[in-house]
Amino acid sequence: MYRVLRLINRFNLGGPTLNVTYLTKFLAPEFETMLVGGMKDSTEASSDHIPEQYGIKPVIIGKMKRSINPANDIAAYNSIKKIIREYKPHIVHTHASKAGFLGRMAAISCKVPVIVHTFHGHVFHSYFDSVQTSVYKNIERYLGSKSTALITLSEIQKDELSRIHKIGPPEKFHIIPLGFDLERFWTNTEEKRARFRSKYELSDDTIAVGIMGRLVPIKNHTLFLQAFKRSEERLPGKAKAFIMGDGELKEKLLGICKELNLTYSTIEKPDNKANVIFTSWIKETDVAMAGMDIVALSSLNEGTPVSLIEAQAAGKPVISTITGGIENVVIPDKSALLSPVNDAEMFSENLYKLLNNSELRQYLSTEGRPFVSKNFSYISLADNMSQLYKKLLIEKGIWKIEN
Repeated sequence: MYRVLRLINRFNLGGPTLNVTYLTKFLAPEFETMLVGGMKDSTEASSDHIPEQYGIKPVIIGKMKRSINPANDIAAYNSIKKIIREYKPHIVHTHASKAGFLGRMAAISCKVPVIVHTFHGHVFHSYFDSVQTSVYKNIERYLGSKSTALITLSEIQKDELSRIHKIGPPEKFHIIPLGFDLERFWTNTEEKRARFRSKYELSDDTIAVGIMGRLVPIKNHTLFLQAFKRSEERLPGKAKAFIMGDGELKEKLLGICKELNLTYSTIEKPDNKANVIFTSWIKETDVAMAGMDIVALSSLNEGTPVSLIEAQAAGKPVISTITGGIENVVIPDKSALLSPVNDAEMFSENLYKLLNNSELRQYLSTEGRPFVSKNFSYISLADNMSQLYKKLLIEKGIWKIEN
């Protein structure tokens, strides 16, 4: 049996946590996996329940945190090296930036035979200034040169990282889309929809528009609120906005609601009559998606947004900005209406079109489910990764012929 040490930044709600959980649980029997992660950020909801429900108990490195802190980072690096020396993995596979840096540096130092890294997104635009971005690019180029293989989630992401940002040569990149257990998004939907809409006292003719994710600058919730305000002016009382998530910008977003004269509800001060409902994190995303009529995303930069995959699985029309791998996740003009990043006019117009046209909402609800079912299955994810691991181990002369 071949040992895989899998490292992730932290277990927060989102695609990376689901990805590492499925890979830990469902890889071919030739692979044994140890799952290791860092500490959850205080502004994020824990997703410990995800690996737990599959019988997985990850190893937590307390010093591996989201923020850059030399003392913590050195301690985390040494902890990873200790795990590598004891576990003796044939493969170290890292996911996302912090784990990717510390994990690969430790694997390089310990001379692990195969080093793999998955980019769940990247920080090469819309995150930092030009100097910081240049530093991060150079770090990733060095780590890319030492990695056996680099994985992206889409063709667009591969092109960005290899051709535009020159993180590594195209032949080192492998495209393996995320995979999910999506059946719950089309099972028992009427009961789930009734439960969600009853909780927030939504009438049958109220259109619920939801956006799910961390409340951080890169998600650009301001664009969403501005677009919702324009639609509210043209179609007063027709819709209600749901901001599902939490994070450092919550207070700022509440302030923007005030500036736009949008009433709002929070966990602390609930008001189901408000224009905008801040729900905080919702663990039962299948229930939330069942309750929605439209799902939005307004990000400046994205990898593979889970919320849009889940929305299509639930049969919901999507409006989104075009960034990262978005065009590989939805079917433009068939399951989603897309607009350029920060194009407030077009994003607003797309939202208005959907709010004002039930036939368009219905049309955009039909193509997404078969598309995501075919392209984002956790079974395909595990099979594709298993085949890549075998290939890399064969190239290193480690994989035994009898296997």
